[in-house]
Amino acid sequence: MKADVPDFVRAERRQYYDLINQFSMTPLWEVLGRLVPRSPAPAITPTLWKYSDVRKHVMQAGSLISAEEAERRVLILENPGLRGNSSVTQSLYAGLQLIMPGEVAPAHRHTQSALRLVLDGEGAYTAVDGERTTMRRGDFIITPAWTWHDHGNLGQEPVVWLDGLDIPLARFFDAGFAEPGEEHSQSVSRPEGDALARYGSNMLPVDFHQPTNSPTKVFVYPFAQTRAALKMVAQGEVDQHHGHKQRFVNPATGASPMPTMGAFIQLLPQGFESLPYRSTDATVYVCLEGEGEALVGDQVLRFQENDVFVVPSWSALQLRAQRDAILFSYSDRPAQQAIGFWREERLARAAA
Repeated sequence: MKADVPDFVRAERRQYYDLINQFSMTPLWEVLGRLVPRSPAPAITPTLWKYSDVRKHVMQAGSLISAEEAERRVLILENPGLRGNSSVTQSLYAGLQLIMPGEVAPAHRHTQSALRLVLDGEGAYTAVDGERTTMRRGDFIITPAWTWHDHGNLGQEPVVWLDGLDIPLARFFDAGFAEPGEEHSQSVSRPEGDALARYGSNMLPVDFHQPTNSPTKVFVYPFAQTRAALKMVAQGEVDQHHGHKQRFVNPATGASPMPTMGAFIQLLPQGFESLPYRSTDATVYVCLEGEGEALVGDQVLRFQENDVFVVPSWSALQLRAQRDAILFSYSDRPAQQAIGFWREERLARAAA
């Protein structure tokens, strides 16, 4: 505890602070506790977006602005603790993108890495560097940094997916660049499934070598395959903190598909209740199947299919499944691990 300071000393210090402020300086001892905290003190809050509540607002955007006019028709999911920053966590962005039948979201590229998780509707596609992939519910799709990409809807119904990007990270480094495409849509130069066959079938082109910090050449992870793998894994022993949890990887390197964002999938058996767990990577979750509860600190977030929720850094998380649940999640874990910041803790009981 700091000793009491006499009023005349406080006044003298205030005069000193006012003086050095003219030279754009400030005393470290007044802010040290905020700059170097004993443990993380995140500004973001545990938050749940129920898809049944927000879907109608996403659809309404389709009658207000076209995909071409908007370039990307997206409603950003802003964390209440960071309103106005277009951030779902301190380092990540999330949004719900809508594309109507017959529309094309024009081609562009940017330094920010992006992931897509298809939630609602059929008939849309994403094209990445000359290859299209049909978007099916639950598919995890990547547009790596500085790759050309566009989206279109050849079907008869609206399609909605979750966008996850490292926009706040790029903004922090002042490293954001973007470029519009010369063509509205990319010319298709490879058949659908080409990248998955070349790089995601336990084989690689004979002369291919990729550094571990480069993004994956496999840009779609089909949910049908992911779900089948989870069901097989779930025949084994359950992890008491995670259920049955896997991480997505670049098949060529074993590293994260993107250097700044990690993506995960987990199955929680019906009736399962995890032991509490916390880590320094604030994480965005999406329920793809089932329903349950996320106990984040002392808050209970009840989730169902297509609901999105966020868990702040170093917040104890317990998951409960009312019926078999599959959760997709993403975070900045690879970036934290690369610079030595990441930490986790498996707890036997709720953290104090």
